[in-house]
Amino acid sequence: MYRTAAKRLFSAATHSYHGNLHRLRLRPPHSQIFIPYRSFSTSEDQPFPIPQSPVHPETPLVPDSAPSSSPSPSPDEDPRTRGDKYQDEKSRVLHASLTHVIKLGWTEAALISGAKDVGLSPSIVGSLPRKEAALVEFFMDDCLQKLIDRIDSDESLKTLTPSECISKLIRIRLEMQAPYISTWPQALSIQAQPVNVPTSFKQRAMLVDEIWHAAGDNASDIDWYAKRTVLAGIYSTTEIYMLTDTSPDFRDTWAFLDARVKDAFDLKKTIQEAQHLAEAVSAGLGNTFQGFMGKVLRR
Repeated sequence: MYRTAAKRLFSAATHSYHGNLHRLRLRPPHSQIFIPYRSFSTSEDQPFPIPQSPVHPETPLVPDSAPSSSPSPSPDEDPRTRGDKYQDEKSRVLHASLTHVIKLGWTEAALISGAKDVGLSPSIVGSLPRKEAALVEFFMDDCLQKLIDRIDSDESLKTLTPSECISKLIRIRLEMQAPYISTWPQALSIQAQPVNVPTSFKQRAMLVDEIWHAAGDNASDIDWYAKRTVLAGIYSTTEIYMLTDTSPDFRDTWAFLDARVKDAFDLKKTIQEAQHLAEAVSAGLGNTFQGFMGKVLRR
């Protein structure tokens, strides 16, 4: 059911994978998924447009008296090679921009600063689709890849109970947002914009699916949806709670998280939790999730 159900839910979404292929994650009998090294991408990326200037056939690109300072691309160059180059530059810009988010927020200004850091012209930011949203989505994908790496490498997770494993993984994931906590409300508002909701929903769905799988979940049919709905609600409400937590090292947030997970594992409360938490999720991501949960609960 794992992966198969996810594929059925999000079959309309395409995945772009950039950079070097890190590994192939095989989970028979579920569908295969390619996971690139530090370039996990759920957004529908559009490659940078390759600039092409119309040139009169009788007009040379460079006058004979003026040597070229930067040679023109060879007409024989493989377009895929140029596309890979632009995608690599895009990833470098987005990664470098994260260091400026704390000061500049999830903004075009942060992207311009990131481009300068990697030695690229700020004009490259104009080629990014949905600019600020692309930065938030890059961060979400990068965090998901880091969490997957942690799941694969941390043997201690196998000794934990499902509830302990879930609490630990949610905490690990949310701690990745701690450095950006002052600007995270802005990131949430960007994710909640109608044009960005599908990708935001998909990223969170993939996150909770990975966490449930790591906890040893083998649910099928309605249980698959119900469990992931509950966990998505726990994650989102804890994320919102974290924004106003002033306790040292977010101590109150982790206590809140542990309590929510404990309640969710009380089978008598599972559906009730799902109904209440779906409303919390919809507050952050619009009505898409709430409508989906309503259909699930009416079955």
